[in-house]
Amino acid sequence: MKHIEVEQKFHLLNHDELHAKLQESGAKKLREQRQLDVYYNAPHRDFLAQGNISEWLRLRNEDGAMSITYKLWQPRDAKVKSHCDEFESTLGDGEAVRKLLEALDFTELVTVDKYREEWELDEVIIALDAVKELGNFVEFEYHGQASTVDEAHHKIEACIHKLGAKLGDTHTGYPHQVIAKQKKRV
Repeated sequence: MKHIEVEQKFHLLNHDELHAKLQESGAKKLREQRQLDVYYNAPHRDFLAQGNISEWLRLRNEDGAMSITYKLWQPRDAKVKSHCDEFESTLGDGEAVRKLLEALDFTELVTVDKYREEWELDEVIIALDAVKELGNFVEFEYHGQASTVDEAHHKIEACIHKLGAKLGDTHTGYPHQVIAKQKKRV
């Protein structure tokens, strides 16, 4: 399932317990990093006008390493998305790409600033996120060789059960939440 991302996102109610359980379970710690994500709107198609936002263009700075990502969430018209088409590439000169987007009239929508700690267990990447202005979250992303989206979701759910994670409600992506928070302030 190349270029397809299957993940589940939740508010995290037991950060310290889940962190300890990851260590006890034999999960492999992959990395810790700060991620600064800038999301853009396209000049030819307003991503926000879709009502139920289904696509993003993002520039990410991970401790100085830059990447660009386009995500198209599926099913496109559904309120609850099950997966997304994802096209991501590293960048040699992120500042040049930022200027290129600006020159082409792409506009900055929102910036998400987070500290992420990633672990891997049973073909699932577990990301513990502390998101500035939003709080603590966890994302479970399948990285195995599932033949269907449903199979990947079952693998994620088995991992959640194995870890005994205490999860809050599911959430939309961080940019959705930051935009909603900004609207409440206005």
